[in-house]
Amino acid sequence: MLSLIVFLPLAATLVLLALPRLGDAAARWLWLVVATADLALIIMAWARFEVPRANALAFEEKASWIPGVNSSYHIGVDGLSLPLVAMSAVIFLACAVYELHAAQRPRLQAALFLFLQTVSLGVFVAADLILFFVFFDLSIVAMYFVIAGWGHGEAGRSALKFFLYTFLGSLALLIGFIGLYVAAAPHTFDMVTLTATAPFAGSSLAGGLVLVAILLGLAVKTPTVPFHTWLPPAHTDAPAIGSAVLAGVLLKMGTYGFVRIAMPMLPQAWRAWAWVVIAVGLVSVLYGALVALAQNNVKRMIAYTSINHMGYIVLAVGAAGLISHGSADARGVAVTGAVTQMVSHGLITAALFLLSGVFYDRAGSYDIDAYGGLAAPAPKLAALFAVGAFASLGLPGFSGFIAEFQIFTGSIAVAPLTAVALPGILITAALFLRALQRVFTGRISGHSVGFDDVNNYQLASASILLALSVAIGIFPRPLLDVIEPTAHALIGLVGR
Repeated sequence: MLSLIVFLPLAATLVLLALPRLGDAAARWLWLVVATADLALIIMAWARFEVPRANALAFEEKASWIPGVNSSYHIGVDGLSLPLVAMSAVIFLACAVYELHAAQRPRLQAALFLFLQTVSLGVFVAADLILFFVFFDLSIVAMYFVIAGWGHGEAGRSALKFFLYTFLGSLALLIGFIGLYVAAAPHTFDMVTLTATAPFAGSSLAGGLVLVAILLGLAVKTPTVPFHTWLPPAHTDAPAIGSAVLAGVLLKMGTYGFVRIAMPMLPQAWRAWAWVVIAVGLVSVLYGALVALAQNNVKRMIAYTSINHMGYIVLAVGAAGLISHGSADARGVAVTGAVTQMVSHGLITAALFLLSGVFYDRAGSYDIDAYGGLAAPAPKLAALFAVGAFASLGLPGFSGFIAEFQIFTGSIAVAPLTAVALPGILITAALFLRALQRVFTGRISGHSVGFDDVNNYQLASASILLALSVAIGIFPRPLLDVIEPTAHALIGLVGR
């Protein structure tokens, strides 16, 4: 079933490329139908999902691929990956709905995003490091063409910067993977085997060097400070759906790598570097929030809040590496919060980027000062953006509150110093309230004059994502029941 989920969008891509005379409307609707079908398959898988035993995968599929290096086509899901698979499918479906009115090369756009959906899902189900790396790298290529082909402003330059930064990070990641392969006995790229054996146990120096390589590759993708400089221009110049997928899905590949690869395969090195990881998380939380506060471009503001929110995840997984007597439950809560935050941030920030695209569609500007009193001509946009803003700052009733509450509860219990990150929440509240006040309240002025409200497609796409955030915020148990057992199993692996 997993192979069908992963490769169904790719099959649709091949259909679109093989039928160049397919009409634009047909291409858009094919994209929507395939995205809907893929999500339906994932919902079926979720309904059948049973939490596997420690270091095991559900819906596992395995076939020989590159036997010379003991690399196989090995896929499966657990409580860490299934929520991200579902979140990714929801975001791609929202993008398909958003672009039902697209006029700029819709057939090629649909084909590219369906391909991007396949490689994104492939990252989260891969259970072999080479397979993971192939999907990871192909996501970079696909996003480069999304930004360069459908972006605006200095899209070409931003796309190139994105590609070079993230591709360099993937090379560091590959070096780390090779290090794990060489240390394993017998040599293998199988992620389940590497997790079970922890190849560098007892070798702190070599394990630390391999961990640094892996952390570098994942930190660029996340991104954390100081590897974040590619993110704001990429988001600013990307199309709305490009930004939604970049923030909602691709950034999670970095944080997912922490919990899937770095922590369980290099537990001794992770514990040794835990405070470094925590420090990076703290800096990212505060720096991202403060720089976002200074922005006058709504898209750059949301981009910097992504650095802030990714910092919470890094903070939590770092705290999970601090071993002390009686701390296992607290560290498990921190990891559960980190995975919940991946899902929450994906839904909320994707919605905010889709809504920010409306500003550019209507007026060709993201400048906050160029608008005023927009709530009068565009009440639906104002309501949706307000909901997204309150969700992003972690207000109770939204998924962000569930995630951040667990992150801080677990992290502070293990390391009280992590409370230094709490002002990040206050700063995030200030920047969103400031943006809402300047753009939507007061006298109608600037580009707000004659501004058309969101159309039905834009309304539906953002509403899907925000409604899920509310559902998780009010009824978090179905999500937490999937995440918690695997998160606590991960804590056991880190403590070996």
